[in-house]
This record gives sequence, C-alpha cells and structure tokens, in this order.
Amino acid sequence: MEVSAVVTQGLSRSFGDVVAVRDINLTVESGRFFGFLGPNGAGKSTTIKMLTGLLAPTTGTIQIAGMDLATHGLEAKRLIGVVPEGMALFGRLTGFEYLRFVARMYGLPRSQADERAEELLSFMHLDTEPKKLVTDYSHGMQRKLALAAAVIHGPRILFLDEPFEGVDAIAAGTLKAMLQRMTERGATIFLTTHVLEIVEALCSHVAIIDKGLLVAQGSLEELRAGVAQEGGERLTLEQIFIRIVGGDRSADAQELSWLR
Repeated sequence: MEVSAVVTQGLSRSFGDVVAVRDINLTVESGRFFGFLGPNGAGKSTTIKMLTGLLAPTTGTIQIAGMDLATHGLEAKRLIGVVPEGMALFGRLTGFEYLRFVARMYGLPRSQADERAEELLSFMHLDTEPKKLVTDYSHGMQRKLALAAAVIHGPRILFLDEPFEGVDAIAAGTLKAMLQRMTERGATIFLTTHVLEIVEALCSHVAIIDKGLLVAQGSLEELRAGVAQEGGERLTLEQIFIRIVGGDRSADAQELSWLR
C-alpha cells in the first residue's frame, strides 16, 4: 500500500492566546495535485510552515511520506521542496550561484548541481543576464527563481504558497505544465493560492480552512456534491468556496455607505 504524502492528526498552533490552526486532520495522497484554500488569515501559511518544519506545532503530529516530522525531520525535509510565502532568497548572489548553493545543500554533486542550475535558469528564461544579482530581479523573476530552487533536487512533495503571484501569463502557463508533469511522474503538489481558477484547472483534490478549522476536504466533485443546489447547476470552485466560508463576507452582504 502506497504511503500518503502528508498526514496530520490533531494539528494545532497557538500564538499566545490566539489559536491560528485548530485540530487539523488532513490526508494528502501521493501523486495528487492538492489545493489548500482559505480566506485571508485562515491559517494557510501557518499550516504550510508546520508541514515543512519551519514552525513547530503546539499539539498534534505530522507525517511526511510516512516519516514523523518531529523525529525524522532531516530525512523528511530531503524529500520536499518549498516556495514559501516570503521567498527568503539570497539577494547578493547571482541566480546561478543561488541555485547551485541550494542544490549543494541537498547533497547534489557539484557537476550535477551546475548542470541543473543552468537548465533551470534556461527553462525559466532567467539566463539572459548571468551576472545580475537576485536583489535586482523583478518580483516575478524572483518567484521563478524560488520555484527553480524548490525543484532542483527532484522533490517528492512540493509545497507552493502563491507561486504564480507576479508571474506573467506566458511564464505561468509554462510553470503549470511543468507542475502537471511532476504529478504525472508521481510527485505530490501542495498548492495554496487565492486564484481559485488556477486550483480548479490544476487540482484534483481540495481542502478548505477557515478561522483555523478544516471545514471541507475531498475531490472537487465531492465538494460539489456537498453543496449541491436545486436545479443541478454545476458549481464553480469559487461558488463552492463562497458557500462554505462566505457567510456574511459575501460580496452582496455589505455596502459602503457612501456608495449606496
């Protein structure tokens, strides 16, 4: 039986008296393109930080590819790639130097690290100014570099926090095709984004978090069935999302007094 890519049990995180994530039981099967959704402040980034070992949970357990993250953290982290909310790039390096550094940290031999760095820079169209420092990259270029760094070691599980933010449409299309090929070869993609059209186009399964609680989890068709309406209309993911977490935050629930 294949081991699940991500499993959490009773996962919670508090900051003082504030509970950011509460008792999350989440399962992501291997090879899935998985969407993790929620409104601003719902706990998405906090959850990803815990799943990738950047933040310790207050309570609960995390398994990455069958390994307990608390006791086998180094082994688990070798299997993952991360594009975090804040990219945390080394601005005083060139793109090639940064990718080579990341590859070497994952244990790739120098020759292989250099080869993959050059190939990724070409693939991301970041090779036209080889001496340009990362700090001088545009936001979109830095996003592409962060994604290149996340995949350079061939991760089994890839965590992406708003990976397409600031990336132009042509580059985004190329990156989406690359990610889909990764899942076809058995990798697992864990994606969080506010652009629901991207999730609907790419992801087979979705979880929705709201106010720190996991409020829905399953395939897109299962979520549609869970909020089915009279007349059999096929709901978009945006409509599903609003019905599950919208409540009084929906677009027509409030008005500005000076626009009435």
